[in-house]
Amino acid sequence: MAKSIEEQIEDWGKKQLGKTKYYTKTESINPEIENALKTAPSKSGGSGTNYPDIKLFIETKSLRKIPVMIEVKGTKGALQKLTASGDVDNVKKDGTPNFTNINKYAVNGAIHYANAIINNSTSYKEVLAIGLNGYDEPSGRIIEIETYYVSLDNYCIPKRLKSYADLSFLLPKNIDKLIDEIDKSSLTEEELEAKAKEFENEIEIKLKKLNQVMQDDLKISVGSRVELVTGMIMASLGVEGKVSPLEISDLKGESGSKTNDGQVIINKIDSFLEERNLPKEKKAMIINDLSRVFIYSDLWKTINGESKLKTVYTSVKNDIMPIFTSARHLDFTGRLFNVLNAWVDIPDSDKNDVVLTPRYVTELMAKLAQVNKDSYVWDYAAGSAGFLISSMKLMIKDAEEKIKSPKELEKKIVQIKCQQLLGIEKRSDIYLLAVLNMILMGDGSSNIIHKDSLTEYEGIYEQGDLKDKPYPANVFLLNPPYSAAGKGFVFVEKALNNMKNGRAVILIQENAGSGNGLPYTKRILEKNTLLASIHMSDIFHGKAGVQTAIYVFNVGVPHDKRQMVKFIDFSNDGYTRQNRKKSSLETNLKNTDHAIERYDEIVNLVLYGKSYLHYFSEDEYTEDVISLDGNDWTYKQHQKIDTVPTQDDFMDVVKEYLSWKVSMIMKGEMSDEN
Repeated sequence: MAKSIEEQIEDWGKKQLGKTKYYTKTESINPEIENALKTAPSKSGGSGTNYPDIKLFIETKSLRKIPVMIEVKGTKGALQKLTASGDVDNVKKDGTPNFTNINKYAVNGAIHYANAIINNSTSYKEVLAIGLNGYDEPSGRIIEIETYYVSLDNYCIPKRLKSYADLSFLLPKNIDKLIDEIDKSSLTEEELEAKAKEFENEIEIKLKKLNQVMQDDLKISVGSRVELVTGMIMASLGVEGKVSPLEISDLKGESGSKTNDGQVIINKIDSFLEERNLPKEKKAMIINDLSRVFIYSDLWKTINGESKLKTVYTSVKNDIMPIFTSARHLDFTGRLFNVLNAWVDIPDSDKNDVVLTPRYVTELMAKLAQVNKDSYVWDYAAGSAGFLISSMKLMIKDAEEKIKSPKELEKKIVQIKCQQLLGIEKRSDIYLLAVLNMILMGDGSSNIIHKDSLTEYEGIYEQGDLKDKPYPANVFLLNPPYSAAGKGFVFVEKALNNMKNGRAVILIQENAGSGNGLPYTKRILEKNTLLASIHMSDIFHGKAGVQTAIYVFNVGVPHDKRQMVKFIDFSNDGYTRQNRKKSSLETNLKNTDHAIERYDEIVNLVLYGKSYLHYFSEDEYTEDVISLDGNDWTYKQHQKIDTVPTQDDFMDVVKEYLSWKVSMIMKGEMSDEN
């Protein structure tokens, strides 16, 4: 085996950087990054610290600072290890890190460092990972360089940049060109969607495994699991520079009232919420709710030296949090709720009235509402805040496309998160999920309100600088409890009465539009226009046995009886569904017929009309008027059925008659003369 020339290649790389400030393997680039590298598993999978060979920052004129991690190797074939599809091969098929590759190859090691920084720091959500390798051949020395951009916005999928012959692209005079290439390396919509589904599938697998342990081994009641896992996630997050994340070793199994594992976790949650600046009333309500599980149950008591709380937290810390950290743009807690309540089967309980809307539907509805950077979105039955998360993503994306000043963009994103999203949720356990979701999305849960939106909420901001001022909503998204009055249209009427204009998109039991939503549906038409009615597929397969529809409204404009309404049959949305409780999302929801394209087409049909028909036929789309009585909104009430017989119809009837006659003759019940 050829001798490694790694030290010589490293020296070559440092000389390439000239007077640019860089840090060697043993130097600290800054405390936050060094702590992140120390917190993550080492290159070989152990608990040792990670030591990139060369570290530096690149900085733009707008003061955007991106860490650069360079890993150096010195033997032929040690540059990188890729999968058959060309991706960096850092993860095994079972989802665990491939430490063999991470340790052996330059690029794989550099990307490991990048992920360590992104997942374990708060200031750095993008990193440049560079693999540098060299070896000697009879013809001379060969130098190899591969550069990848890794960012949280891209779900930490490494994006390869163009090839470079040396490291001069990192010099200050070339930074503008490098940043331009980085900004063009964003994932496509298809890549983002594929990664989101990969994360959702992985999240679901891990949560089901944890749920199984809580069900079979620990005998923890279903009613405690949501609060249990939600609280543990809060405890494991920490607040940079103020509250350290809860470590597994902090749970010592003591029995003291102030030192048992339950109290230790509650103290950490309390500190976390305090530093996230939650209002005192909101924090007190959450702590009171969680104390039921962590303090006033027996889960903190030890069995063979370990409490049930520690057993669960070990799984949360090791299995759930690594995925969770990388997938913060997803409605994680909505999936958590659905998994942990999958075995609830109480037909008469109000628990069965809670079905959280799938992400692909919340995203569809946000697009139908034409959500943009200037939208003010609210939801009167917020659940885990899935609609708000989907809206936030669209709003920030629109802002990034239209606002060129980094300073103004940052200001707008803060405004979107803190002022332009509002949700009301009555149930305390689900409210807790929404708070956690919005904390993770970066708004501090500022406008998630724990109230009955029908009897206690008056359409105003309830905290912050805008407290007591009207919330200027111009987008309303809702999947209401279907047991409420008018199948849930009572929520719609109240919300729309508090809006002056904008769009409302409602997912509801379909027969609410054929009379079961009265008198609310009739009154809604007095001030609002029905634009579209979409007959949905079985999106709640195995969770709720109801046929749903999406109704789209133009708010603040009375419905004109001459208005043409678009009616669409979305029965075939391209997905094939199963309801196997222990199967993965990948198994239970399969894209078998252009599902992504079909969802895009629905948006185009509603917004722009039948010229966008492609995957759907004219038999699945029609335009028609409705009465002002509020009882003829469903697709089937306007379905066009051609009753004029064709020649084929005639031939079929003749064939059936002749077949029948031959049968009767053979039975002797008719002569051939008849």
